[in-house]
Amino acid sequence: MICLDWGVATLMLPGQRSCGDQHLVCATSEGTLVAVVDGLGHGEEAAAAAGVAISVLEKNAEMNVISLVRRCHDNLRDMRGVVMSLASFNARDAVLSWIGVGNVEGVLLRGNGETDRETLLLRGGVVGGQLPPLQAAILPVVSGNTLIFATDGVHDGFAREARPNDSPQELAERILARYARGTDDALVLVARYKGGG
Repeated sequence: MICLDWGVATLMLPGQRSCGDQHLVCATSEGTLVAVVDGLGHGEEAAAAAGVAISVLEKNAEMNVISLVRRCHDNLRDMRGVVMSLASFNARDAVLSWIGVGNVEGVLLRGNGETDRETLLLRGGVVGGQLPPLQAAILPVVSGNTLIFATDGVHDGFAREARPNDSPQELAERILARYARGTDDALVLVARYKGGG
C-alpha cells in the first residue's frame, strides 16, 4: 500500500543524455519503500548502474533495508557502483526503517520541521564496491512527518526550505531550484507520511 504523498525533482548535468540519479517509490504489503540511488560519476554508465539498483529494489521491495542494500551490492559488483539511501515505511506499526551508504542525504521532518528533525546516519562506502558494516535505524512516524532525500548534486541546508503547507512536489521543486550545484546530476525526493489505511 502507498502510505505517502510524494514528489520528485531531477536535474541532469548539461551535455549528458542519461541521468545517474534515480528514485523508486514502491508499494509493499505493509507500506511503502522509498529509495534514491546515485550512480558514481554521471552519464550512461552511472545511469546504467543506478538502473540496476532500482530494478533490484523494486523486485525485492518486501525485504528489509539491510538485505536490500546487500542484494544491490551483489548485483553491482561488475559495474560502476552507486551510493543510496532507502526508507521503508511500515504503516501497520507506524515506523520507518532507513539506511544510507554514501552521500545521499536524508532528513525526516516532524511538526513544523524547524527544530524537530532526524538526520539519516550515512555510512561511507560504495554499493557494488566497498560496502561498510550496515546498520539500519528504526523511527516512529506519525501522519504529516516528511522525509527528504537529496543527492550530492544538492547543497547542504536544503531542509530549511520545508514549510508544512507545501505539497511534496512543490517542496522538491523549490529545493532543487534553490540548492542544485549545477556541476552534477541532482535529485530531490520528498515523501509525506499519511498513516495507515
